[in-house]
Amino acid sequence: MTRGRFYVRGLLLAVLVFAGAVAARRFLEDIPDFRALEEYTPSLTTRVYDIHGEIIAELSIEKRALLSLSDIPVDLQNAVIATEDDQFFRHWGISFRGILRAALRNIVRGRVLQGGSTLTQQLSKLIFFTPERKFSRKIKEVLLALQLERNFSKEEILQFYLNQIYFGHGAYGVQAAARIYFGKDVKQLTLGECAMLAGLIRYPGGYSPFNNLKRAQARRNFVLSRMLDNNFVQVAEARAAMSESLPTTRPPMTGIQATYFVENIRRRLEPKYGYDALWKGGLHIYTTLDLSLQKTVEAVMDNALAEFDRKAYEEWDRKLQAEIASLEPPSVSTNPPPPIQGAFVLLDVKTGAVRAMVGGRGDSQYNRAIQAHRQPGSTFKPFVWGAALQSGMTQSTLVEDMPLAYYYDGRDWRLLEGATDQYAITLATAPFAQSMDFKVWVPSNFDGKFLGVITLRKALSLSRNVASVRIIEQVGPPQVVALAQKMGIRSRLEPVLSLGLGSSVVSPIEMANSFGTFANGGIHVEPFDVLRVENAQGRVMEQHIPGEREAMSPQLAYLTTHLMKGVVEGGTASYARRLGRPLAGKTGTTNENRDLWFVGFTPDLVAGAWMGYDDFSSLGRHDWTGGSTVVPWWTEIMEPILRDIPRRDFPVPDDIVFSRLDSDTGLLALSTCPRVIKMAFIKGSEPTRYCDVDHSQALNLRASFSSPRDILGVPLEATSQPLLDFPTTGFDLLPQEPADGDMEKFEDIPEDATLIH
Repeated sequence: MTRGRFYVRGLLLAVLVFAGAVAARRFLEDIPDFRALEEYTPSLTTRVYDIHGEIIAELSIEKRALLSLSDIPVDLQNAVIATEDDQFFRHWGISFRGILRAALRNIVRGRVLQGGSTLTQQLSKLIFFTPERKFSRKIKEVLLALQLERNFSKEEILQFYLNQIYFGHGAYGVQAAARIYFGKDVKQLTLGECAMLAGLIRYPGGYSPFNNLKRAQARRNFVLSRMLDNNFVQVAEARAAMSESLPTTRPPMTGIQATYFVENIRRRLEPKYGYDALWKGGLHIYTTLDLSLQKTVEAVMDNALAEFDRKAYEEWDRKLQAEIASLEPPSVSTNPPPPIQGAFVLLDVKTGAVRAMVGGRGDSQYNRAIQAHRQPGSTFKPFVWGAALQSGMTQSTLVEDMPLAYYYDGRDWRLLEGATDQYAITLATAPFAQSMDFKVWVPSNFDGKFLGVITLRKALSLSRNVASVRIIEQVGPPQVVALAQKMGIRSRLEPVLSLGLGSSVVSPIEMANSFGTFANGGIHVEPFDVLRVENAQGRVMEQHIPGEREAMSPQLAYLTTHLMKGVVEGGTASYARRLGRPLAGKTGTTNENRDLWFVGFTPDLVAGAWMGYDDFSSLGRHDWTGGSTVVPWWTEIMEPILRDIPRRDFPVPDDIVFSRLDSDTGLLALSTCPRVIKMAFIKGSEPTRYCDVDHSQALNLRASFSSPRDILGVPLEATSQPLLDFPTTGFDLLPQEPADGDMEKFEDIPEDATLIH
């Protein structure tokens, strides 16, 4: 060889070596850094728990849990090793025998079909590479597997693998697979179940018992035979495992229960922690919900609203057929009424914890318990009565339930002096009948009648609208607004006379929470639904910190509660008496029966219920009210909920005394008084005069006035501008009025109370 050829060949060799080195460097640059495995965090399932630790919901992109190797059954570890890589603890990342076998098969077929991968190679592919089938990627996979084996122990690699591998049906990792296929924790798996799961790894869809039971059984038995060959099990154990039955259908999954409750938590926590943390971070969210109570609420409420739908349809059909038969153009819609909606929220009185929440029916994410703001009707009246007591009135204070009217002077609504009956109202407004600027508001009661002079207690028990207007006029709307906001109302309230009739809109949870303040002796606590949030490692990220403040004195809270007990004992919510325990609450029905309410409470729990149509349509019949329609299903819900809670009355604070009074006059009762009732007072404010009415003369202080529309047979609208231009919500059905003397058997004076007469 000449010297020239030697140099040429040497130069070519150097060029080839350099080019190869550059190519190798570029090739190796694409190999991921094995150290990333130390910081690798797979997409984990976030779990939401109820107060007893039951899973309410699982939030995830992939169903997955991260376990330590000690938490995974040895049988499952051995089954996977026997099936996927029986030389796992002997090789150093790659299996030359497996690679040779796979290479020969791939050459025969002319394409990459089989990889001959070890568990370590499979792990490197799962975490670092795409599933593409190329020889170049296979080489990178081998090189990375060697790095993993050099830097991680076999146990660490196996743990990563078992938490990462896909088992089909959305299950990533052994824990998710155990729950999806068998509905149990991975620690509870039998040998046969472990073998079945190990058999899924090679072909999850094809070997799934949900898709092909016979193939799944054959694959399970193959895994057991491999375990037998590797001395992982005894013959008797393998035979017993082969006889185990496999699931043919997916077991009931927790999924998402209490959907409105969970969605409310999601809406609050997702902006706080971010999408990835909530849906991929494996958080543990411990809530206040009691899942058993939640299921009771959902079942009873759904049945009740479905029954209402049936009645509403029959009523609509009856009216439509009647109009068709009359040959008149139908005024009734030809479309049947839509499904009624409802909301229910149950709160712990002392803490404000949400124990149950239903935000509606159907798949809508619109949570009517929290997001819906509707007129509360007469349910708002306790704030008016509370403000009245705060101003110095008592339960026995007399208030007029008699006709009255207001006119608008361009700046404010003013009382129309002397307008105490329909005739006087008609005369006073007649000169302004044609004026577009003149407006008249005539509050009325649900039954169109008036009871004359009555006590504050009876006015609330029977939900008298006119009495409410007179009280709020005397107390002042701003004082009522201030009290309601202290109690827990967060919505904007208009300080107007119709406020006591429920003209401002509120949410069901606001009403329940504020009524809970009455039940809690005037101490307000904010409602909450999350006790604590932990990350996947168990570190507490947030925890509820209890807080409370005094919204009113204990005496005032008790007196208002005592008034609301009368609503249940002898008023519009008397249906709830069948629960057989001390209860307080208030019903509500708005204009044209658009909204029906009842909020009731015991010393331990407060529950708010609402029903209505989302489009604010009327519910229909005049007698479908809060008292007649909502109270029955509210009572049915509360009956099993209260069954295990001890029966106790509302605690009586210091300086509260009780008196036996004549129901009509509000004065101390004599033996001749036919209607006697016990009323509560702050010590020193109780009546001292005895009843001076001669009941033998049948003096009726509850003078009944005819409806304004009945007098002269002339509707007021015919003689004045729009009568109801001012809001007049808050009507309640007046039940057949019980004799006040009968109320005593429904109202026991607490043992620690002071009875002065």
